[in-house]
Amino acid sequence: MSPGDERGYGDYPEPGQTRTRLPDPDPYGGAPRRPQRSSSRSLVTVVGVVVLLIAAIAFANRGDETPTTTHPTKATQPQSTATAPTGTKPVPANPGTIPSGYAHTPQGAQSAAANYAVALGSADMFNKPRRDAILQAVMTPSRAIGSEAAFDRAYTPAFAKALGLNDDGTAPKGYTFVSRTSPIGTKVTETTDNSVTVEVWCSGLLGLAGENSTNPVTNSWFTLTMKLEWAGGDWKIATHSQKEGPAPVPGDDRASSSEEMSKAVDEYGGFTYAR
Repeated sequence: MSPGDERGYGDYPEPGQTRTRLPDPDPYGGAPRRPQRSSSRSLVTVVGVVVLLIAAIAFANRGDETPTTTHPTKATQPQSTATAPTGTKPVPANPGTIPSGYAHTPQGAQSAAANYAVALGSADMFNKPRRDAILQAVMTPSRAIGSEAAFDRAYTPAFAKALGLNDDGTAPKGYTFVSRTSPIGTKVTETTDNSVTVEVWCSGLLGLAGENSTNPVTNSWFTLTMKLEWAGGDWKIATHSQKEGPAPVPGDDRASSSEEMSKAVDEYGGFTYAR
C-alpha cells in the first residue's frame, strides 16, 4: 500500500471522489465493536485512498497507440488452487529485494504485477532513496525518471505530516508505521507478444500503530491495472491505474491493540507472489 497527489505518475486524471468517516474515539481500546456502516470514513482512510490514487495518477501515462490485443480464453486462463502453484516456478528473490526474472508469458506478467503492487504499496515508498530504487526496479526505463519526479511531488513533508510521520517518512519514536499491500488475485485482460495488461485485486493496510495514534491502521480494498511491457529481458510497468473495490462486507473482528499491531508488523514478513 497505492499512490501528482497519490501513489502514481504521468498525465494526471482527476482522482475519484472519496467518502469520509470520523474515527472512533478509542480505535485501539480493544473492546469488541461492530463496524460503523455510515456513509463517511476516517481521515486516515481518506489519506490512504489519496496515497493509492496518486500511484494510479502518476502511472497514468497512456500512449496514443492502440495495440492489437487478444483476450485469454477460459481454457488458457490459470486456474486457482488452494496451495499448489499453477505453472512456472516462482522467481527467486533475496531478502529485501524485489523479485525479477519473470517468464515471458502472461503468467509471468501476473507474477510481476502482483510483486510490483506489493513494492509500490510498501512503507519504503515514503523514503526518497528507497522509493527511487523501487521505481528503477519496476518501471520501464523510459518511465522511471518521470515517475521519480511525480512521486517526489506527491510524497512531500506536508503529506508525511498528515499521516503523522516525520519529514523523512519515518515513524515518530514509540510508533510503528504500517503500509502494506497484499494481492488477493490477478487477471489478464489484454495481451500482445510483448505487452500484457494485468488487473491485481488488493487489500491494503495504512496507518500508525501506537498508544496515542490519531491515525490508526485501517484496511482498504482496491484493484490495480498495470500495463506491463517486456523490456531488458523482464516485465516492467509502462502505465498504471486504480479503482476502488471489490470490497467485502466488514466483519465483527475486534480491533487489535497498538502493541498487537506493532508486533504483527515486526514479526510477519511478506511474500513473493507467483502463479
